[in-house]
Amino acid sequence: QVQPVESGGGLVQPGGSLRLSCAVSGRSFSTLNSMGWYRQAPGKQREKVATITRAGNTNYEDSVKGRFTISRDNAKNTVYLQMNSLKPEDTAVYFCNVAYTYAVYWGQGTQVTVSE
Repeated sequence: QVQPVESGGGLVQPGGSLRLSCAVSGRSFSTLNSMGWYRQAPGKQREKVATITRAGNTNYEDSVKGRFTISRDNAKNTVYLQMNSLKPEDTAVYFCNVAYTYAVYWGQGTQVTVSE
């Protein structure tokens, strides 16, 4: 059973930084088609934040471009989301998503709160 597990969330002041990690177990990391980070704020739909393909191509939601960076470490079966210059509107539960050819898996989520 594939299980993505997120970590690294927390409370940070505006302008601060956090790095989220998503460790994937249960299946070969190298055969993933893509990995991504999504977020869901209270009362809002889940939205895509950033994705990275097996080839290393990245894509970002417009509001995080230039502030967030997605990366992967194949040796550690882990995908990261470096978040800088955080804003209160970044507050949400962040979810890791991993996609194989015939299946998609979600983590349980990690809370990120940006507040004074």
